[in-house]
Amino acid sequence: MGLLDSILGRSRPVRPDLDRLFGLPAAAITLQAGTGFVPAGSGSVCFAAVEGGAFARLKGEVRDLLDVEVVEAPPERDGGAGGGAGPGAGPDASPGSYPVTYTSDAYGYTWITVRRPAEDLITLVNDLHAVNALLEEAGFGPNLLCSLTAFHAPGEAARELALVYLYKRGTFYPFAPRADRAETRDNALELQVRGLLAGDLAMEPDMERWFPVWGAPGLVTGR
Repeated sequence: MGLLDSILGRSRPVRPDLDRLFGLPAAAITLQAGTGFVPAGSGSVCFAAVEGGAFARLKGEVRDLLDVEVVEAPPERDGGAGGGAGPGAGPDASPGSYPVTYTSDAYGYTWITVRRPAEDLITLVNDLHAVNALLEEAGFGPNLLCSLTAFHAPGEAARELALVYLYKRGTFYPFAPRADRAETRDNALELQVRGLLAGDLAMEPDMERWFPVWGAPGLVTGR
């Protein structure tokens, strides 16, 4: 930080530590032990839309990077920080049906959703890290908003939870949509998860930054 920044009380943004995503597999073990929630086999990277030739190149690079099929999902209804769920979303989806899906939302964001077998969270996290790193290295770091990893309660398809990584903060927060009430969150569960995972992940201390991601790809509740 320069002298002028110190005098004016300004701080420069800290480069996000994408390696914090690698803490998710350990956090998933703690989460299952404390709440019963397990990985749903899907995760998403959300970023401000990239248009034209740059977007076409980006899709090609993601396809080559992950060596998977890429599917363009139709635009969905409005969401909180992002749009609706793409095809095959949710814990009951067949992993591999649409390995990588692109979904645009009404807020100008694009979601890249990756699906892997639910028991292979490590590969899913590696994929999310690789996509984030690719966007950053391609100069789209300022476009990145968040990454989301989905969990669900076995036998209770409507009970879902997401761990959301805020790119510019380098922190995580829980998002627990309730299926029985439209656009209502299970605040008690979110607070429980924050306490459980404080030793595994850098949890976001400012709850005003726990933005809702209604209908995000990979989640089917919270509509």
